[in-house]
Amino acid sequence: MNELSDHLDAIKVKPRFGEEKFHKNGEQLPFSILGYWQWSGSDLLNNAARGILAEYIVACDLGVTDQARVEWDACDLVTKSGIKVEVKSAAYLQSWKQSKSSAITFSIAPTYGWDAKTNESGKIKARQAEVYVFCLLSHKDKATVDPIDVAQWRFFLLTTKVLNEKVGQQKSISLNSLLKLKPIETAFGNIGNSIEKLL
Repeated sequence: MNELSDHLDAIKVKPRFGEEKFHKNGEQLPFSILGYWQWSGSDLLNNAARGILAEYIVACDLGVTDQARVEWDACDLVTKSGIKVEVKSAAYLQSWKQSKSSAITFSIAPTYGWDAKTNESGKIKARQAEVYVFCLLSHKDKATVDPIDVAQWRFFLLTTKVLNEKVGQQKSISLNSLLKLKPIETAFGNIGNSIEKLL
């Protein structure tokens, strides 16, 4: 086997289907990728999982789920027409016990941006996408909250240009402050069309 080279291309991750079995030395084991997903990702109300779920919902609306998600890439999604999209999520409800609903705040911090294909970070701190999609799981009843019911979500769209002009290097934004910037509110099924109209 050759020594590890100084330069290795990024791995192109293909989507898995769930039935793939874990294995050992060619022998299949009695547990699968689906089991792993169920074990690790069933709590869709926790902050980390909900953020990835929001990205997936938007990706489905944009029709760009043919490639697996790239962790830590400069922007979350790219539309078929090439528009770079950042997806942010928030929710009133969490899976743990709460004394009151969570305050709604979205992260909008500029970053140096890392490119998974080149393994290089940008030199200037900036907002890497052209459009932000702020996804709010707006349901407030723990007995009936269902993160995979897209009707329980509200989607607010804003160009990065507006964010840069109005809030500068600000790292987060509350829902009330976001609404003052007059984002486009849309529903699932119309996110892609609304993004195209923004630019």
